[in-house]
Amino acid sequence: MFCDTKPEYRNYSLFLDSVKEYEVAMNEKRAELASQITDKFFGGDVPDVLSKISDDLINECKTVMSESPSDKDLFKRCSQVILDFLSHEPFQGFLSSMYFKRYLQWKYLESQKVTKNTFRMYRVLGKGGFGEVCACQVRATGKMYACKKLEKKRIKKRKGEAMALNEKQILQKVNSRFVVSLAYAFETRDALCLVLTIMNGGDLKYHIHNMGLNEGFDEKRALFYTAEICCGLQHLHQARIAYRDLKPENILLDDHGHLRISDLGLAVEIEEGVTIRGRVGTVGYMAPEVVKNERYTFSPDWWGLGCIIYEMIECRSPFRLRRERVKREEVDRRVKEEREQYSDRFPEHAKSLCCQLLCKDSKSRLGSNSSEDVKAHTWFKDINWKRLEAGMVEPPFVPDPRSVYAKDVLDIEQFSTVKGVNIDSSDSSFYSKFSTGSVSIPWQNEMIETECFKELNQFGPDGEPSDDLVEDSLPQPPKKGAR
Repeated sequence: MFCDTKPEYRNYSLFLDSVKEYEVAMNEKRAELASQITDKFFGGDVPDVLSKISDDLINECKTVMSESPSDKDLFKRCSQVILDFLSHEPFQGFLSSMYFKRYLQWKYLESQKVTKNTFRMYRVLGKGGFGEVCACQVRATGKMYACKKLEKKRIKKRKGEAMALNEKQILQKVNSRFVVSLAYAFETRDALCLVLTIMNGGDLKYHIHNMGLNEGFDEKRALFYTAEICCGLQHLHQARIAYRDLKPENILLDDHGHLRISDLGLAVEIEEGVTIRGRVGTVGYMAPEVVKNERYTFSPDWWGLGCIIYEMIECRSPFRLRRERVKREEVDRRVKEEREQYSDRFPEHAKSLCCQLLCKDSKSRLGSNSSEDVKAHTWFKDINWKRLEAGMVEPPFVPDPRSVYAKDVLDIEQFSTVKGVNIDSSDSSFYSKFSTGSVSIPWQNEMIETECFKELNQFGPDGEPSDDLVEDSLPQPPKKGAR
């Protein structure tokens, strides 16, 4: 907004917006858009943008364009030059402008204390490990969320403080449209509450096993879900987070048919150059190195993706027949020793990817070096990753808003009363670390999506500061007859 009001900076903003449009465009439209960008910004019509980018870089860009006009990274280096420039003198100008004062006002609103009175609470959606999950609505904006309640006594009885705080801190760190977002964290007298993205479309397990003739998904649907999960894993791994519990019931669909990875209770942050050990996860979905208690980093997550692909297409997990009763030890043996069996329903490229993800040797498994190796597989040849990550690819299935993709509320097992556990002052330190209020990016997105930002972000006439941005300006008395 600041750059748009300054003639000397406006074209930089226009250039970056044009590049962003190019990057998310369909492949067949990119050549035309690339030509428009080079003609406008590199052709001399906009000299201030041209002056910040070296002739060598412009010539390099034009050479790449002549050879590959649809290259999504065509303007990447040019954009970085402009961003570097904007981070210096223009940014200093922003810090002394009325727009920065308005930014601080929004940050003040964001920092306000969050309590149960911030929300309206609605029906129970399900249950987590420490309490119920219910729908809730922010009173001020109308935005709907899911509120995951962690009962304080239940946490203390099961010594789950570290696990609860770990999930909260990891959720707070990750910002991805493919991972459930944490918007608020607060406490009541009896519970710690995580306010999360609401996902009304049900989980993948329900859609695979409860929605038809147990025939699995068609290739188009399985491919779309696999690509979105792949993006979610990539974003987690870029933040040095191993998920460690990938399975269909932890993948949730929203109202539009897009999915997110949920339930990060077993996720762990791994420092650069460090490996970890830990037999955690769900039987039948744990990788061989986890079952054998060997050291690992992110390889178990790619194994989990292979398990999900297999189950989406075959309608059963790769190492257990449908409704088969088998001991954990036997499932673990199959995971370590047996090869999964593929039926004729498995498309050739999907089978190829699945085989490479379900490789017993973690070091040879696809994804062990980079998530880009997975995204480069032939099965994804028609996926436009930029458009997918921008949420611009139409899902092959959209949940019916009149349907409930979950068990009946009456079928949700009730928690027993926790007895013999008392909450005292020694627990306060843990609660204060947990109850930190609003999370910046989800809160800001909420303000934009509900149009609160548009409604409240007003300035004076002719671009002048409004009264609330003038330090010496007193509040104006109401006009006569006004209420």
